[in-house]
Amino acid sequence: MRKDMLTTVNGLEFNYVHHGVGPTLVLLHAFPLNYRMWEPQITGLNDMCHVLALDMRGFGASEATDGDFTIENLADDLHALMQHLGHERFVLGGSSMGGYVAMAYAERYPEDLMGLALIATRATADTPEKREERLKTAASVSAFTPATLAKTMAPTMFAPEYSKERPNGLLSAVRAWISGTPPLTIAGAQRAMANRPDRTQVLAGFQEPVLVIAGEQDQIMPPDAADQMVEVLPYATLVRVPNAGHLPNMEQPEIVNQALRQFMKQFTPKPAAHTPSRQT
Repeated sequence: MRKDMLTTVNGLEFNYVHHGVGPTLVLLHAFPLNYRMWEPQITGLNDMCHVLALDMRGFGASEATDGDFTIENLADDLHALMQHLGHERFVLGGSSMGGYVAMAYAERYPEDLMGLALIATRATADTPEKREERLKTAASVSAFTPATLAKTMAPTMFAPEYSKERPNGLLSAVRAWISGTPPLTIAGAQRAMANRPDRTQVLAGFQEPVLVIAGEQDQIMPPDAADQMVEVLPYATLVRVPNAGHLPNMEQPEIVNQALRQFMKQFTPKPAAHTPSRQT
């Protein structure tokens, strides 16, 4: 039976969930959400892979740090957790900010990875304008509440054409997740993303399979960012998700799950061929 787990690594307590059997697929959430954005994958893929999703530091039920952190710190947190849990090799998936962390992990610990799944993310660094915008948001964190950010940001995370038909209260859920994120975590994550480097060359040198997924109506991450990653990746598969924005795994879970299912099949050990015994 699945349940949330708490484990302390790198001096912080992390909340995570794992469910299923087969090759391990680790999923990193988008900013400023938590692991629950992956519910459709946790429940939809557990029959063919072991899905592990965690709240990164300060998000969801994981412990927040007192000071600033970097994207590299988040990658190191995951490495420490996976070492603690005894997972030697796995497929790492990340959405948006989670994708930035996945690429940092690929740079720092490539030997751990069997493959990558990059969703609604990009390899390039922020433009000067975007970096300045993030730093201004971080500096003004005391002037707004997470609920204010949730009200303005949550609708932009979905495709415009999808906005009138969001099933199962997805918009309300996203608003609640953002509202529950501590302001200092929001500020720290904005600074971490603003200061991340370009990792295009990391992808160019990555020698394992990569699945790239983009929502065709993403208002936050231009879909051409996916094209740019595929152009440099040695072994890439691109999936464009129709009628989906920045959270295609939630908006169109059937399409994303099918793409992940097909991708993960290559990591499932094939049963040994049976050789009939020779009778004498």
